[in-house]
Amino acid sequence: MKPEEWKAVIAEGIGTALLVFGGISFVIIDFGPGSIVASYVPDAMVRRFVTGFLFGSVGCLITLSPLGRISGAHLNPAVTIAFFGRGLLPWRALFGYIIAQLAGATLGAGALAVWGSMGDSLREGITVPGHNVGTAFAGEAFVTFCLICVILLFTSHDRLKAYTPFMIPPLFSVLVGLEAPLSGCSANPARSFGPAVWSGIWTDHWLYWLAPVTGTFGALLVFALPVLQWLRTDIAKLYHFRHDETGFLRGQEQPASI
Repeated sequence: MKPEEWKAVIAEGIGTALLVFGGISFVIIDFGPGSIVASYVPDAMVRRFVTGFLFGSVGCLITLSPLGRISGAHLNPAVTIAFFGRGLLPWRALFGYIIAQLAGATLGAGALAVWGSMGDSLREGITVPGHNVGTAFAGEAFVTFCLICVILLFTSHDRLKAYTPFMIPPLFSVLVGLEAPLSGCSANPARSFGPAVWSGIWTDHWLYWLAPVTGTFGALLVFALPVLQWLRTDIAKLYHFRHDETGFLRGQEQPASI
């Protein structure tokens, strides 16, 4: 890869580390033992809505930041796969970003040790099925489908694309508020991978890869429908659409297309 491409990959890894650390920190603050938030907001569903909004806000800020300007702030293998499927990334970007996301998520989850026993009580924010594997799989596939559909809609619509980062907090508020009891509402294989590394708990971890990929492919099939061909994303970024030091975020080197 070229130096500019390495820069984007490294920025993606750092961004994912910040997302995992910041987002799961809010989970710990809101749901850990002795949580002051729980004393003021005793209703668990309301706290899930708040936590989802705060988790999404971390992603929003990273997207708007210089890191997001450089990498496009995918922060999620499902998002990278979606952009790849839309013909916007070459193979080396697909693998480079996913490896960076996994490395970043592992570092971010490791940093959660600063929360001590409060973080340990939640196993560093691991995601495991809440009821059974079937409902967890369906839930993960559905929330990822919703996430990718909204991202592709916003980034391909001239009037909506500037608001792409700002739809993430309310979207995650709803998704986490409603779906988290089923699977933990990961919608992000890297977000599930990092905590699993440090906790050593890999219970049904395959689900947090296969279900998001299934949801992503479902979204790609929807956007491949003839009636939606007028919606075309021109760069694999969630913001800073005019900035592309690498060129490979615009699919200029024969990426795959679905």
